[in-house]
Amino acid sequence: MTRVAIVTDSSASLPDGVAEELGVVVVPLQVVIGATSYDEDEATTDMVAEALRSFTPVSTSRPTPAAMAEVYAAAAARGAEAIVSIHLSRELSGTFDSAEVAARDSSVPVLAVDGRQVGHATGYAVMAAARVAATGASAEEVAAAARARADASTSLFYVDTLEYLRRGGRVGAAAALIGGALAVKPLLGLEDGRIVSLEKVRTAGKALARLEDLAVESADGAKVEATVAHLASPDRAEQLGARLSERLDLVTPVRIAELGAVLGAHVGPGMVSVCVAPALD
Repeated sequence: MTRVAIVTDSSASLPDGVAEELGVVVVPLQVVIGATSYDEDEATTDMVAEALRSFTPVSTSRPTPAAMAEVYAAAAARGAEAIVSIHLSRELSGTFDSAEVAARDSSVPVLAVDGRQVGHATGYAVMAAARVAATGASAEEVAAAARARADASTSLFYVDTLEYLRRGGRVGAAAALIGGALAVKPLLGLEDGRIVSLEKVRTAGKALARLEDLAVESADGAKVEATVAHLASPDRAEQLGARLSERLDLVTPVRIAELGAVLGAHVGPGMVSVCVAPALD
């Protein structure tokens, strides 16, 4: 293991095998469907989508400080001299707060990083951090690499309805009500770690076309990596990915991924997102 261990949470949505390859420890978030709690890797997105459609209660919860402390202790026992713990925006989850609390009693220094991002943008930040850690860099340099890539990444979302975000408290009731009444299709993004409305479009087709344009604009002609994620909407995701493949200067093919259960619980079926991250040097 490198002298700086890297920890993240399951919402970072790292591709299969990447965490093991990079030596990153992933702490699961939980999703609660009805009365049953699951670690994120135990709940399928189909389970979440079906529960949301049937109005079965779905909620999510963060790892406890105690769970984070156990992870830090295990990393220290394996020889880590410091830990960088990279998580989704504290505006959207208490996971970063759990990391900060656990860090206080760790036997080795822990730098908790609020990436001010969500989903695959957090994952791209983690991969940048792991690359720097592999060079023998300090914890401060590793954390700085994570922050820099998170800051330079763009997260864009299309949702069929704001209702699921309203249920989870991520958007206000008034915004959800107005959106439903006007039958608009909202395009959302992240600003300073918060979900914001970017534009409202009348049809799903126009919304996805605009999502494509916004993703291309965010790249600004630079070399990038990109992920298109979805919840129960594979055709839309594949089509968007194919168009972006033609318009972006990519260092790797566009990744198409189904959203994890925790994030899926808040956006609902039909969601399509795009994350564009600067290529690593």
